[in-house]
Amino acid sequence: MELDWNKVAANILKAELKRRGITYEQLHEKLKAIGINDSTNSIKVKVSRGAFQFAFFLQCAAAIGIKNLRLDELVTENE
Repeated sequence: MELDWNKVAANILKAELKRRGITYEQLHEKLKAIGINDSTNSIKVKVSRGAFQFAFFLQCAAAIGIKNLRLDELVTENE
């Protein structure tokens, strides 16, 4: 079975948001604070679609405080 990398990326970001109790509106505000001016709706669409650039993922990670990410566990679970 081929891994759907867009789905993996979206699931990682959604899980991190949920773990921290951050809504899309709050993510919008946090991104805005670091100079990223995407609308709340644009953020929702990107995350639900999962087809966002890695730069967007890094921006979100910085905005919500992701310090470490274990890819070995995530990829293994989805194989």
